[in-house]
Amino acid sequence: MNSTSSLSQKVLKNKYKPLFQFFIDGIKDLYWAEKAIETLLKKNKSLAYTEELSDAIEDHEQQTHKHVLRLEKIFHALNMKPEAKKCEAMAGIIKEAEETVATTPENSMTRDAVIIICAQKVEHYEIASYGGLLQIALTFNMESIADLLEKTLLEEEETDLLLSDIAESYINLEAAEEDDDEDNDEDDKNNKESKGDHKNKSTSSATDMKKGENAK
Repeated sequence: MNSTSSLSQKVLKNKYKPLFQFFIDGIKDLYWAEKAIETLLKKNKSLAYTEELSDAIEDHEQQTHKHVLRLEKIFHALNMKPEAKKCEAMAGIIKEAEETVATTPENSMTRDAVIIICAQKVEHYEIASYGGLLQIALTFNMESIADLLEKTLLEEEETDLLLSDIAESYINLEAAEEDDDEDNDEDDKNNKESKGDHKNKSTSSATDMKKGENAK
C-alpha cells in the first residue's frame, strides 16, 4: 500500500471525528491567514525605514508564498480543494498592526520597531497554530502532512528570531533616542512665541523710555 492510499484511508476513517474536523478548520484558517499576511508584508515592506528590515520583510513575503503552496499541497493530500476560512484572530492582529504602524512617524526607527513587534505578533500566532496542527497530524499518523507543517513551523520560528535580532541590534536603541515630531513642532512654536514676547517687551520698554525723555 503506497503512502497516498494509506493517507486516504486515514482521512476516511477520521473525517467525522471532532478533532479531525478541527484540524481541517485550522488548515483553512491558516490558508486565509497566510494570504492576508502576504498583503500585509507588501505594505510593511514599503513602510520600513531601514534597508535591513525591508529586505527581511521581502524575504519573508517570498517565504509566505511558499507557505501558501504547502497548505495547498495539504489540501490536495486530503483530497480537498483549497479553501480559505476567514481567521478572525489573524484579521484582528492585522487590523491592529495596520492601525498601530499608521500612528508612528514616517521614516523613523520608531516605525521600524513597531513594525517588528506587530510582525512578531503575527509570527507567534502562526507558530502556535502550526505547532498545534502538527501535533494533531502526528496523532492521526499523517506523517507526510506533519512534515509539511513542520517545515513551515521551523521557518516561522527562524523569522521570529531574525526579527528579534534586527530589533535588538540597533533599531530599538536608536528608536529610543528619537523625539516626537509634534513635540519638536510645539517646542519650535513656543520658542518663537517666547522670542516674540521678548521682542515686544523690548520694543515697549524702548517706547516708554522715549516718551519719558520727550516729556522732559
